[in-house]
Amino acid sequence: MSDLLRAPAEIKYAEELDWLESIDDSPKPFSWRLSPKMVRLFICGSERSDGLDREISQKWFGDRSFVERSIVTLASDRGLLLIGDPGTGKSWLAELLSAAICRNSTLVVQGTAGTTEDHIKYSWNVSMVIAKGQSRESMIPSPIMTAMEAGSIGRFEELTRSTSDVQDALISILSEKYISVPELESGGGDDNIVFAKPGFSVIATANSRDRGVNDLSSALKRRFNFVRIPVVTNKKSEAEIVRFRTEELLRRHAIELDVPPTLLDVLLQSFADLRASAAAAGSDDEKLESALSTAEQIGVLEDAVLHSNFFGERTLTARTLASSLVGSLTRREPEDLAIFNKYLHGVVEPRSKEEGGSWPEFLEGGRDAIATLS
Repeated sequence: MSDLLRAPAEIKYAEELDWLESIDDSPKPFSWRLSPKMVRLFICGSERSDGLDREISQKWFGDRSFVERSIVTLASDRGLLLIGDPGTGKSWLAELLSAAICRNSTLVVQGTAGTTEDHIKYSWNVSMVIAKGQSRESMIPSPIMTAMEAGSIGRFEELTRSTSDVQDALISILSEKYISVPELESGGGDDNIVFAKPGFSVIATANSRDRGVNDLSSALKRRFNFVRIPVVTNKKSEAEIVRFRTEELLRRHAIELDVPPTLLDVLLQSFADLRASAAAAGSDDEKLESALSTAEQIGVLEDAVLHSNFFGERTLTARTLASSLVGSLTRREPEDLAIFNKYLHGVVEPRSKEEGGSWPEFLEGGRDAIATLS
Protein backbone atom coordinates (compact mmCIF):
# COMPACT_ATOMS: atom_id res chain seq x y z
CA MET A 1 0.00 0.00 0.00
CA SER A 2 2.94 2.35 0.61
CA ASP A 3 3.73 2.20 -3.14
CA LEU A 4 0.33 3.68 -4.06
CA LEU A 5 -0.29 7.41 -4.24
CA ARG A 6 -3.88 6.83 -3.16
CA ALA A 7 -4.96 3.34 -2.21
CA PRO A 8 -8.64 2.46 -2.82
CA ALA A 9 -10.70 1.79 0.28
CA GLU A 10 -10.61 -2.01 -0.10
CA ILE A 11 -6.79 -1.91 0.05
CA LYS A 12 -6.46 0.86 2.59
CA TYR A 13 -8.83 -0.87 5.03
CA ALA A 14 -8.14 -4.46 3.97
CA GLU A 15 -7.25 -5.61 7.49
CA GLU A 16 -10.49 -4.21 8.92
CA LEU A 17 -12.55 -5.76 6.13
CA ASP A 18 -10.88 -9.16 6.61
CA TRP A 19 -11.61 -9.06 10.32
CA LEU A 20 -15.25 -8.01 9.87
CA GLU A 21 -15.74 -10.77 7.31
CA SER A 22 -14.29 -13.34 9.71
CA ILE A 23 -16.79 -12.52 12.48
CA ASP A 24 -19.81 -11.83 10.25
CA ASP A 25 -22.42 -14.55 10.69
CA SER A 26 -25.46 -12.54 9.54
CA PRO A 27 -27.28 -13.27 6.25
CA LYS A 28 -25.72 -11.61 3.19
CA PRO A 29 -27.62 -10.58 0.04
CA PHE A 30 -26.43 -12.15 -3.21
CA SER A 31 -22.63 -12.40 -3.36
CA TRP A 32 -21.97 -9.66 -0.80
CA ARG A 33 -18.79 -10.04 1.23
CA LEU A 34 -20.37 -8.45 4.30
CA SER A 35 -23.90 -8.37 5.68
CA PRO A 36 -25.79 -5.05 5.61
CA LYS A 37 -25.16 -4.46 9.33
CA MET A 38 -21.44 -5.02 8.89
CA VAL A 39 -21.35 -2.73 5.86
CA ARG A 40 -22.90 0.02 7.97
CA LEU A 41 -20.49 -0.68 10.83
CA PHE A 42 -17.49 -0.50 8.47
CA ILE A 43 -18.59 2.88 7.13
CA CYS A 44 -20.01 4.53 10.25
CA GLY A 45 -17.60 3.01 12.77
CA SER A 46 -18.19 0.91 15.85
CA GLU A 47 -19.71 1.92 19.16
CA ARG A 48 -19.20 0.44 22.62
CA SER A 49 -22.67 -1.11 22.45
CA ASP A 50 -21.60 -3.20 19.44
CA GLY A 51 -19.54 -5.39 21.79
CA LEU A 52 -16.66 -5.91 19.36
CA ASP A 53 -13.18 -6.99 20.37
CA ARG A 54 -11.66 -4.13 18.42
CA GLU A 55 -12.59 -0.64 17.34
CA ILE A 56 -13.68 0.04 13.77
CA SER A 57 -12.88 3.58 12.68
CA GLN A 58 -15.55 5.94 11.38
CA LYS A 59 -14.85 6.72 7.74
CA TRP A 60 -17.86 8.71 6.56
CA PHE A 61 -19.27 11.48 8.73
CA GLY A 62 -22.95 12.10 8.26
CA ASP A 63 -26.37 10.84 9.25
CA ARG A 64 -26.24 7.05 9.32
CA SER A 65 -29.78 6.94 7.92
CA PHE A 66 -28.28 7.95 4.55
CA VAL A 67 -25.89 5.00 4.77
CA GLU A 68 -28.67 2.61 5.74
CA ARG A 69 -30.92 3.71 2.88
CA SER A 70 -28.03 3.34 0.46
CA ILE A 71 -27.35 -0.20 1.67
CA VAL A 72 -31.02 -1.18 1.43
CA THR A 73 -31.17 0.17 -2.13
CA LEU A 74 -28.13 -1.87 -3.21
CA ALA A 75 -29.73 -4.99 -1.74
CA SER A 76 -32.68 -4.45 -4.09
CA ASP A 77 -32.66 -4.45 -7.89
CA ARG A 78 -32.55 -0.65 -8.18
CA GLY A 79 -29.59 1.61 -8.78
CA LEU A 80 -28.43 4.13 -6.17
CA LEU A 81 -28.05 7.81 -7.00
CA LEU A 82 -26.18 9.93 -4.45
CA ILE A 83 -26.95 13.57 -5.10
CA GLY A 84 -25.81 16.71 -3.32
CA ASP A 85 -23.58 19.77 -3.45
CA PRO A 86 -19.87 19.42 -4.33
CA GLY A 87 -17.74 18.30 -1.42
CA THR A 88 -20.45 16.49 0.54
CA GLY A 89 -18.69 13.10 0.38
CA LYS A 90 -20.82 11.38 -2.28
CA SER A 91 -17.91 9.74 -4.09
CA TRP A 92 -16.26 8.70 -0.83
CA LEU A 93 -19.48 7.07 0.36
CA ALA A 94 -19.84 5.28 -2.99
CA GLU A 95 -16.28 4.01 -2.71
CA LEU A 96 -16.78 2.75 0.85
CA LEU A 97 -20.02 0.97 -0.08
CA SER A 98 -18.36 -0.77 -3.02
CA ALA A 99 -15.33 -1.75 -0.96
CA ALA A 100 -17.44 -3.27 1.82
CA ILE A 101 -19.90 -5.07 -0.45
CA CYS A 102 -17.64 -6.54 -3.14
CA ARG A 103 -14.08 -5.52 -2.20
CA ASN A 104 -13.69 -3.64 -5.47
CA SER A 105 -14.39 0.08 -5.73
CA THR A 106 -12.38 0.68 -8.91
CA LEU A 107 -15.02 -0.21 -11.54
CA VAL A 108 -15.70 3.46 -12.26
CA VAL A 109 -16.98 5.42 -15.25
CA GLN A 110 -16.33 9.17 -15.10
CA GLY A 111 -19.15 11.16 -16.63
CA THR A 112 -18.05 14.04 -18.87
CA ALA A 113 -19.23 15.68 -22.06
CA GLY A 114 -16.89 13.26 -23.86
CA THR A 115 -18.25 10.07 -22.26
CA THR A 116 -19.70 7.76 -24.91
CA GLU A 117 -21.90 4.70 -24.91
CA ASP A 118 -18.76 2.58 -25.31
CA HIS A 119 -17.60 3.72 -21.89
CA ILE A 120 -20.56 2.04 -20.20
CA LYS A 121 -20.94 -0.95 -22.54
CA TYR A 122 -17.92 -2.18 -24.50
CA SER A 123 -15.40 -1.36 -27.21
CA TRP A 124 -13.04 -3.38 -29.38
CA ASN A 125 -9.33 -4.14 -29.51
CA VAL A 126 -8.80 -3.05 -33.10
CA SER A 127 -5.60 -5.04 -33.69
CA MET A 128 -7.23 -8.25 -32.45
CA VAL A 129 -10.32 -7.62 -34.55
CA ILE A 130 -8.16 -7.21 -37.65
CA ALA A 131 -6.21 -10.36 -36.85
CA LYS A 132 -8.98 -12.67 -35.63
CA GLY A 133 -12.28 -10.90 -36.15
CA GLN A 134 -14.83 -9.79 -33.58
CA SER A 135 -15.06 -12.18 -30.64
CA ARG A 136 -15.37 -12.15 -26.87
CA GLU A 137 -11.56 -12.14 -26.70
CA SER A 138 -11.28 -8.99 -28.83
CA MET A 139 -13.98 -7.18 -26.88
CA ILE A 140 -12.97 -4.62 -24.24
CA PRO A 141 -15.63 -4.59 -21.53
CA SER A 142 -16.47 -1.34 -19.77
CA PRO A 143 -16.21 -1.10 -15.97
CA ILE A 144 -20.02 -1.47 -15.86
CA MET A 145 -19.95 -4.64 -17.98
CA THR A 146 -17.13 -6.02 -15.83
CA ALA A 147 -19.25 -5.38 -12.74
CA MET A 148 -22.19 -7.17 -14.37
CA GLU A 149 -20.12 -10.26 -15.15
CA ALA A 150 -18.63 -10.34 -11.64
CA GLY A 151 -21.84 -9.57 -9.74
CA SER A 152 -20.16 -6.46 -8.32
CA ILE A 153 -20.87 -2.76 -7.90
CA GLY A 154 -20.24 -0.47 -10.87
CA ARG A 155 -19.85 3.25 -10.20
CA PHE A 156 -20.82 6.18 -12.43
CA GLU A 157 -19.37 9.50 -11.29
CA GLU A 158 -21.00 12.80 -12.29
CA LEU A 159 -23.91 11.18 -14.14
CA THR A 160 -25.48 14.50 -15.13
CA ARG A 161 -22.25 15.54 -16.85
CA SER A 162 -22.76 12.89 -19.53
CA THR A 163 -25.06 13.46 -22.50
CA SER A 164 -28.62 12.18 -22.72
CA ASP A 165 -27.83 9.38 -25.19
CA VAL A 166 -25.22 7.99 -22.80
CA GLN A 167 -27.69 8.21 -19.92
CA ASP A 168 -30.31 6.42 -22.02
CA ALA A 169 -27.90 3.52 -22.63
CA LEU A 170 -27.85 3.02 -18.87
CA ILE A 171 -31.63 2.55 -18.73
CA SER A 172 -31.61 -0.88 -20.37
CA ILE A 173 -28.72 -2.02 -18.19
CA LEU A 174 -30.56 -1.08 -15.01
CA SER A 175 -33.90 -2.51 -16.13
CA GLU A 176 -32.99 -5.56 -18.22
CA LYS A 177 -29.73 -6.42 -16.44
CA TYR A 178 -27.97 -7.46 -19.63
CA ILE A 179 -26.04 -5.98 -22.55
CA SER A 180 -26.54 -7.19 -26.09
CA VAL A 181 -23.50 -7.44 -28.38
CA PRO A 182 -25.02 -7.48 -31.89
CA GLU A 183 -21.58 -7.66 -33.54
CA LEU A 184 -21.24 -11.24 -32.28
CA GLU A 185 -23.19 -13.91 -34.10
CA SER A 186 -25.41 -16.01 -31.87
CA GLY A 187 -24.57 -19.68 -32.14
CA GLY A 188 -27.85 -20.73 -30.65
CA GLY A 189 -26.74 -19.82 -27.14
CA ASP A 190 -26.14 -16.54 -25.39
CA ASP A 191 -22.75 -15.69 -26.90
CA ASN A 192 -23.97 -12.25 -27.97
CA ILE A 193 -25.49 -11.31 -24.61
CA VAL A 194 -23.72 -10.44 -21.36
CA PHE A 195 -25.99 -11.09 -18.39
CA ALA A 196 -25.57 -9.52 -14.97
CA LYS A 197 -24.88 -11.88 -12.08
CA PRO A 198 -26.64 -11.52 -8.72
CA GLY A 199 -25.09 -8.74 -6.69
CA PHE A 200 -24.64 -6.37 -9.61
CA SER A 201 -25.77 -2.80 -9.05
CA VAL A 202 -24.81 0.74 -10.01
CA ILE A 203 -23.95 3.62 -7.69
CA ALA A 204 -24.12 6.95 -9.48
CA THR A 205 -23.31 10.41 -8.16
CA ALA A 206 -24.57 13.78 -9.31
CA ASN A 207 -23.95 17.33 -8.16
CA SER A 208 -27.10 19.27 -7.42
CA ARG A 209 -25.34 22.36 -8.81
CA ASP A 210 -25.20 20.63 -12.21
CA ARG A 211 -28.98 20.63 -12.48
CA GLY A 212 -29.88 21.73 -15.99
CA VAL A 213 -26.58 20.57 -17.54
CA ASN A 214 -28.00 17.24 -18.70
CA ASP A 215 -31.17 16.54 -16.76
CA LEU A 216 -32.01 12.90 -16.11
CA SER A 217 -35.00 11.54 -18.01
CA SER A 218 -37.98 10.36 -16.03
CA ALA A 219 -37.30 6.81 -17.28
CA LEU A 220 -33.78 6.85 -15.84
CA LYS A 221 -34.93 8.45 -12.59
CA ARG A 222 -37.33 5.53 -12.06
CA ARG A 223 -34.38 3.11 -12.15
CA PHE A 224 -32.67 4.86 -9.26
CA ASN A 225 -33.37 5.40 -5.61
CA PHE A 226 -32.28 8.94 -4.74
CA VAL A 227 -30.31 9.60 -1.55
CA ARG A 228 -29.66 13.31 -1.06
CA ILE A 229 -26.51 14.08 0.89
CA PRO A 230 -26.82 17.50 2.57
CA VAL A 231 -24.01 19.94 3.23
CA VAL A 232 -22.53 19.44 6.70
CA THR A 233 -23.52 22.48 8.76
CA ASN A 234 -22.99 21.08 12.25
CA LYS A 235 -19.68 22.45 13.52
CA LYS A 236 -18.88 19.37 15.58
CA SER A 237 -19.43 17.00 12.65
CA GLU A 238 -17.46 19.21 10.29
CA ALA A 239 -14.61 19.43 12.78
CA GLU A 240 -14.51 15.63 12.97
CA ILE A 241 -14.33 15.34 9.18
CA VAL A 242 -11.56 17.93 8.85
CA ARG A 243 -9.59 16.41 11.73
CA PHE A 244 -9.97 12.89 10.30
CA ARG A 245 -8.73 13.89 6.84
CA THR A 246 -5.90 16.01 8.26
CA GLU A 247 -4.63 13.10 10.33
CA GLU A 248 -4.70 10.94 7.19
CA LEU A 249 -2.68 13.59 5.36
CA LEU A 250 -0.05 13.76 8.09
CA ARG A 251 0.30 9.98 8.15
CA ARG A 252 0.52 9.71 4.35
CA HIS A 253 3.29 12.29 4.14
CA ALA A 254 4.94 11.13 7.38
CA ILE A 255 4.67 14.69 8.67
CA GLU A 256 5.13 15.49 12.34
CA LEU A 257 3.41 18.83 12.66
CA ASP A 258 1.29 20.37 15.35
CA VAL A 259 -2.21 21.53 14.30
CA PRO A 260 -3.48 23.58 17.27
CA PRO A 261 -7.19 23.05 18.02
CA THR A 262 -7.64 26.81 18.23
CA LEU A 263 -6.63 27.17 14.58
CA LEU A 264 -9.09 24.46 13.57
CA ASP A 265 -11.76 26.56 15.30
CA VAL A 266 -10.61 29.62 13.35
CA LEU A 267 -10.89 27.70 10.07
CA LEU A 268 -14.37 26.40 10.90
CA GLN A 269 -15.57 29.84 11.98
CA SER A 270 -14.16 31.57 8.91
CA PHE A 271 -15.98 29.13 6.61
CA ALA A 272 -19.19 29.61 8.62
CA ASP A 273 -18.81 33.40 8.25
CA LEU A 274 -18.20 33.19 4.51
CA ARG A 275 -21.16 30.84 4.03
CA ALA A 276 -23.43 33.26 5.93
CA SER A 277 -22.16 36.09 3.76
CA ALA A 278 -22.83 34.09 0.59
CA ALA A 279 -26.36 33.24 1.76
CA ALA A 280 -27.08 36.95 2.33
CA ALA A 281 -25.54 38.07 -0.97
CA GLY A 282 -27.86 39.67 -3.48
CA SER A 283 -26.01 38.43 -6.56
CA ASP A 284 -23.31 35.97 -7.61
CA ASP A 285 -20.78 38.81 -7.84
CA GLU A 286 -21.19 39.39 -4.11
CA LYS A 287 -20.25 35.86 -3.07
CA LEU A 288 -17.21 33.68 -3.60
CA GLU A 289 -17.22 31.37 -6.60
CA SER A 290 -16.18 28.57 -4.24
CA ALA A 291 -18.94 26.31 -2.91
CA LEU A 292 -17.30 26.61 0.54
CA SER A 293 -17.77 22.88 1.04
CA THR A 294 -16.17 20.72 3.69
CA ALA A 295 -13.89 19.28 0.99
CA GLU A 296 -12.62 22.78 0.18
CA GLN A 297 -12.09 23.41 3.87
CA ILE A 298 -9.92 20.30 4.00
CA GLY A 299 -8.05 21.56 0.94
CA VAL A 300 -7.29 24.88 2.65
CA LEU A 301 -5.97 23.12 5.75
CA GLU A 302 -3.94 20.66 3.63
CA ASP A 303 -2.32 23.56 1.77
CA ALA A 304 -1.50 25.30 5.05
CA VAL A 305 -0.10 22.13 6.65
CA LEU A 306 2.16 21.33 3.69
CA HIS A 307 3.38 24.93 3.44
CA SER A 308 4.17 24.95 7.16
CA ASN A 309 6.02 21.65 6.88
CA PHE A 310 8.13 22.56 3.87
CA PHE A 311 8.63 26.31 4.29
CA GLY A 312 7.63 27.12 7.85
CA GLU A 313 8.66 26.15 11.33
CA ARG A 314 6.79 22.82 11.33
CA THR A 315 4.00 24.44 13.33
CA LEU A 316 0.80 25.68 11.76
CA THR A 317 0.27 29.39 12.34
CA ALA A 318 -2.76 31.61 11.92
CA ARG A 319 -0.86 33.68 9.33
CA THR A 320 -0.22 30.62 7.14
CA LEU A 321 -3.81 29.47 7.54
CA ALA A 322 -5.15 32.86 6.42
CA SER A 323 -2.79 32.92 3.44
CA SER A 324 -3.96 29.45 2.38
CA LEU A 325 -7.61 30.44 2.80
CA VAL A 326 -7.28 33.48 0.54
CA GLY A 327 -4.99 31.76 -1.96
CA SER A 328 -7.07 28.58 -2.25
CA LEU A 329 -10.48 30.22 -2.57
CA THR A 330 -9.64 33.19 -4.78
CA ARG A 331 -10.72 32.15 -8.28
CA ARG A 332 -11.93 35.42 -9.73
CA GLU A 333 -10.04 38.66 -9.63
CA PRO A 334 -10.85 41.24 -8.48
CA GLU A 335 -14.30 40.03 -7.31
CA ASP A 336 -13.15 37.36 -4.84
CA LEU A 337 -10.40 39.56 -3.43
CA ALA A 338 -12.93 42.31 -2.80
CA ILE A 339 -15.15 39.85 -0.94
CA PHE A 340 -12.22 38.69 1.22
CA ASN A 341 -11.22 42.28 1.93
CA LYS A 342 -14.77 43.08 3.02
CA TYR A 343 -14.84 39.98 5.23
CA LEU A 344 -11.55 40.83 6.93
CA HIS A 345 -12.53 44.46 7.50
CA GLY A 346 -16.13 43.86 8.59
CA VAL A 347 -15.87 40.58 10.52
CA VAL A 348 -12.32 39.52 11.36
CA GLU A 349 -11.00 42.94 12.43
CA PRO A 350 -13.74 43.53 15.06
CA ARG A 351 -13.41 39.94 16.26
CA SER A 352 -9.65 40.21 16.61
CA LYS A 353 -10.11 43.28 18.85
CA GLU A 354 -12.82 41.65 20.97
CA GLU A 355 -11.54 38.08 21.25
CA GLY A 356 -7.83 38.29 20.53
CA GLY A 357 -6.25 34.83 20.44
CA SER A 358 -5.28 33.76 16.93
CA TRP A 359 -7.54 36.25 15.17
CA PRO A 360 -5.13 39.25 15.03
CA GLU A 361 -2.47 37.11 13.35
CA PHE A 362 -5.12 35.60 11.06
CA LEU A 363 -6.21 39.13 10.10
CA GLU A 364 -2.64 40.17 9.33
CA GLY A 365 -2.00 37.04 7.24
CA GLY A 366 -5.19 37.58 5.26
CA ARG A 367 -4.34 41.19 4.48
CA ASP A 368 -0.82 40.23 3.36
CA ALA A 369 -2.25 37.53 1.07
CA ILE A 370 -4.71 39.96 -0.51
CA ALA A 371 -1.92 42.52 -1.04
CA THR A 372 0.22 39.87 -2.72
CA LEU A 373 -2.57 38.82 -5.10
CA SER A 374 -3.81 42.33 -5.88
